[in-house]
Amino acid sequence: MLEVSDEVRTEIGDDEADRLLAGAHAPDAYDCTSCRAPGDSLREPTSTVLFVGDETAVLAFAHARCVPSQVVPVDEDQLLGAVRSISQAQGGVGAPAPAPAHAAPGAHAVPGMPDYGWSAPPVRAPQPQAPADPGTQPAVLGVTCGLVLCGDTPYAALVVEPTGPIARPGSGSAEDEFLSLLTDHGFQVVQSVDRAPVRPLTGWSVLMAMGQLHAILQPSATGGSAAWWQAHQPLQVTEAWRAAVARRSEVIMYAVPAGTIGRQPREDLLRMALDRAAGHGVLAAGMLPLAGT
Repeated sequence: MLEVSDEVRTEIGDDEADRLLAGAHAPDAYDCTSCRAPGDSLREPTSTVLFVGDETAVLAFAHARCVPSQVVPVDEDQLLGAVRSISQAQGGVGAPAPAPAHAAPGAHAVPGMPDYGWSAPPVRAPQPQAPADPGTQPAVLGVTCGLVLCGDTPYAALVVEPTGPIARPGSGSAEDEFLSLLTDHGFQVVQSVDRAPVRPLTGWSVLMAMGQLHAILQPSATGGSAAWWQAHQPLQVTEAWRAAVARRSEVIMYAVPAGTIGRQPREDLLRMALDRAAGHGVLAAGMLPLAGT
């Protein structure tokens, strides 16, 4: 009951796709790389998700109800690190060799996959970059994971806050336009955290791999997705956060200007800071579906 999308088929070739569908290279049992629960490709619809780095291609398996079959661009170091962490957890040693990575339950190398060069499409605005000013450091985006109650429903949430003002690319202005850049892309300024965003943002998504947070993806000008924000190292999330994602296959992304929330050690304090930001009209939000795994 394996599902191979057209874009995955294009990357791995018709022969390998046909072998997968025939069961030659597909595992009967796997750990879903989205929710981490066991899966059975013989009894339940299963998606093939191809992670592609600069030199490495890794095929992962997930419940079709969690994520669709697709190609997901991932930073090469993160891709190798994710495979290495799986291998070490199962008693493997060392890092996989570049292109292709070796097999692990829930992720395996594509036989015959060429050692090709591939780079992610360029990231479009908004860019995590501060207004140009000699002697200043570029702003970076800080991301905090937490559970947020909207009414009586707990949602997995990401709170994004830059370390400094974000200017509109090419403007040369010192004005912080972080929120306006996001509203240009469909995010909404919210007045209350109690109400979840109504509809998912087109083309935006949250990338989790091997149960860890890897990136926030946005639509690419060349088609597909590109990383808007990417973790330097995959971020560990709590079991409760992962469970909330697994239940709904979506994440609320909140965004605030620099200096609005800061580091909050507890979820109740984070919620209070979000409520204050909403009250001051400086909280933007969007519902992002889960992408990849």
